[in-house]
Amino acid sequence: MDIKEAQKQIIEHLADDWGLLTAGGIEDYNTMTIAWGEAGTMWWKSVVSVYVVPSRHTYGYMQDSDYFVVSLFGSEHKDDLQILGTKSGRDGDKVALTKLTPKAIEHGVTFEEATLTIVCKKIFQQPIDPQALPAWVMEQYYQTMGVHDRFMGEIVDVIE
Repeated sequence: MDIKEAQKQIIEHLADDWGLLTAGGIEDYNTMTIAWGEAGTMWWKSVVSVYVVPSRHTYGYMQDSDYFVVSLFGSEHKDDLQILGTKSGRDGDKVALTKLTPKAIEHGVTFEEATLTIVCKKIFQQPIDPQALPAWVMEQYYQTMGVHDRFMGEIVDVIE
């Protein structure tokens, strides 16, 4: 699959079936469920943007890593993604609570069960400015979840 097709898959997949965002290496990584994201072109590079609130355990891994991985799954893994989105890696091995199998890849970690893996080299990070958001977005999302940082990465590999 080429990069442009992978970008389409991300957009079509995240809202309904979610995905996993993973940072770190196989010996020390964290993963979290994502349902928001963007794919497109920035600075003439094919990119993916993901959003992480600083209170998430994955946030530190995202800051410390030069790469991040977005893994997509079939709908049969929605329960696993629900666990990984509600449990914290600070409290133990949350992946062990799922049926997913971590797999080392160049620049990170994906899962054997993933139908598509997108490896990204981090090129940009910026906190979202809450003053720039519409009131309904603040009320509906950020007042309970906290304001996220945007992490943008250049797509460097697509694995089917």
